[in-house]
Amino acid sequence: MDIKKNADDTNYQQYVKTNMPKSHLIKECIMAFLVGGIICVFGEAINEFSQSVLHLDEEGVNAFRSAVLIFLGALFTGIGVYDILGRVAGAGSIVPITGFANSVVSPALEYKWEGYILGVGAKLFTIAGPVLVYGTTSSVLVGIIYYIFGGI
Repeated sequence: MDIKKNADDTNYQQYVKTNMPKSHLIKECIMAFLVGGIICVFGEAINEFSQSVLHLDEEGVNAFRSAVLIFLGALFTGIGVYDILGRVAGAGSIVPITGFANSVVSPALEYKWEGYILGVGAKLFTIAGPVLVYGTTSSVLVGIIYYIFGGI
């Protein structure tokens, strides 16, 4: 019995090695770094624009940059550009705020045929919902611990 299982495992491993697509790890890392960096540089350009042209204070700059990046992430997801970017850049396209916008919009678009309530509304936070719940919960718990120990 064990001999047959070992033979099956060996055959399977050989099958996987011959049929698995080859990874181009160096190229993928470079593309992730470049695209993620370009997104971050664009965020910094938005900062400079909002400070010098719109004359916003620090809080206004942060809010404006976040709103623009979320809007663009959602827009590019809606028109199909973000999927292409994700294939090219891999993890570089998941720069936190644009990746979050993509994770909210993608499931909603996928289920829009079910209608606005049961499709878009129900699926809007399928991926992002657990992140929001656990992020909020953990921040409350850390705040309570911080309060109890007096800000050590």
